[in-house]
Amino acid sequence: MFMKRFGSLLLAAVLGSVITIVATQSFLKQPEQGVKIEHVNGLPVSQAAYTTNEKGEVVPLDFTGTAEKVTQTVVHIRSTRESVASNNQIPDAFRQFFFDSPYENQAPRQSTGSGVIINRDGYIVTNNHVVEGSEEVQVTLSDNRELKAEVVGTDPDTDLAVLKVNAKDLPYLSFVNSDNTKVGQWVLAVGNPFNLNSTVTAGIISAKGRNINIINSNNSNRNNGQQFNTSIESFIQTDAAINPGNSGGALVDLNGGLIGINTAIASPTGSYSGYGFAVPANIVSKVTEDLIAFGTVQRGWLGINVASVTNALAKENDLAVNEGAFVAGFGDAPDKSAAKASGIKEGDVVVKLDNTPVKSSTGLIEYIGRKRPGDKVSVVVNRNGKEVVIPVTLKNRDGNTSVVKREEKADIASLGFELEDVDSKVLKRLDVASGVKVKELNNSKLKRTGMREGFIITHVDDKAIKSAKELNEIIKNKKSGELITFAGVYEDYPREYIYALRM
Repeated sequence: MFMKRFGSLLLAAVLGSVITIVATQSFLKQPEQGVKIEHVNGLPVSQAAYTTNEKGEVVPLDFTGTAEKVTQTVVHIRSTRESVASNNQIPDAFRQFFFDSPYENQAPRQSTGSGVIINRDGYIVTNNHVVEGSEEVQVTLSDNRELKAEVVGTDPDTDLAVLKVNAKDLPYLSFVNSDNTKVGQWVLAVGNPFNLNSTVTAGIISAKGRNINIINSNNSNRNNGQQFNTSIESFIQTDAAINPGNSGGALVDLNGGLIGINTAIASPTGSYSGYGFAVPANIVSKVTEDLIAFGTVQRGWLGINVASVTNALAKENDLAVNEGAFVAGFGDAPDKSAAKASGIKEGDVVVKLDNTPVKSSTGLIEYIGRKRPGDKVSVVVNRNGKEVVIPVTLKNRDGNTSVVKREEKADIASLGFELEDVDSKVLKRLDVASGVKVKELNNSKLKRTGMREGFIITHVDDKAIKSAKELNEIIKNKKSGELITFAGVYEDYPREYIYALRM
């Protein structure tokens, strides 16, 4: 009996000792902070999302193939603007007093951006603001070749420009139908932010048809002395990171199709803070084709003033719909309006163009912006609760369907400045033989060169100027992309200044 009890006690003691030893060893092996970190091989991020391949099979989402393809087609652009003045002779202590004078520092400036090769023969699309006013444009290809680029044409209304380099058999991107893109769709943004070449970022399309008034704030035109805005904004919004230097770069789908040209960011700091904006490929395609073929964009006009329908607007005008483009009028030249001539009335709401629904004024402007004078559009309007189909033949800004030639647009008025004669006594005092004075610059692109009102133009491209008519003829003979230089003096600063602008 005793031996049996002793054996039981011995077994219990042994088991207790084993349990104690195991527990102690386990405790001693734990990290001091009690955090267990595991390391696994491979790329776990690739398991975060899936897509289907060409066979319809579900596979991990992978950007590598698209990134490799697209980076070969995106170029780095460096544009140099003309040196127009220098204030190096002014002591630092006095420089603040010349901030708004012609002595403001206007040393040669360089800007950088991106561009996308869209043709194997060297055509490149970028943003107008990347090359605007440039004297020289240099393009660096993905293989590090550096080439000089010719500016084929620019379109400030969409902030687009087309360049041409002397090279053949280049890799390029094809346009896709940007109307078919969807909110939530994966996209890649490729460009050269902060001069960091071939940078690829990923995100989704956050919204479509955005108007952020970034082109409106800087661009306007004058016609018959009246100023009006002609900008077209219907951006694709994306959360793929876009920063300064991405301008003109590619926004692509996962097949590497070009769905937009990255143009702007919404940011309180000037750097990426959530959203970027791209010009849709359907607009880019139309603009580039026109610039290559005609040197200027052939833009069809409905000839109406429109506003997006809102709940408040619908109540105020007793409208039967809560979305669409409200016809508020026919502008300052109703006799040239294609819409008015076709039977559209003030108070109508445009709800469809051809087979495309119109939900806002932005949608209407984008759709019409792809058309040319002479194109026919089926306009569906809601009038007093009923839909009316009205066929419209679009006109150009002058009220006809003729092709607009570059030389017809290029004149003093189109550049947005006004001239006046200079008193002979002033010319004699300044010791110049002839010249014309810049009376007003309005919203002229010449403002960005540093030119100020009161500038007396004495020479254009080294040719002496005697009258405004003579200057106008020189501008008319300029082709899109050509450089024009203005030399002259100011009455209060009697020394020569030179300003340059690319047409």
